[in-house]
Amino acid sequence: MSDPVQDVDEAVFDVVERIPPGRVSTYGAIGELIGIGPRRVARALSTGGAAVPWYRVVRADGSAAGPVRVRQLELLAAEGVPVRDGRVVLSAVRWP
Repeated sequence: MSDPVQDVDEAVFDVVERIPPGRVSTYGAIGELIGIGPRRVARALSTGGAAVPWYRVVRADGSAAGPVRVRQLELLAAEGVPVRDGRVVLSAVRWP
């Protein structure tokens, strides 16, 4: 029998893996695609998302998560993602 928590985590990882380089999604948008809330998306990525491009997922206002903010913005900048005043310019790079 499958583990529901693991199934949700895998669903999050599957969607995050589809975000193309140079594009960004939000916790809420990922959650809508899967049918879960944004906090559940964040929890999946914080506990097991190291193998997927976790840094391509930001808050609804384009800001990065506190504990990984500097690293996340560095990785996004390396992909050419526009950042203004510490926030991703979602109108330019939002996915899907």
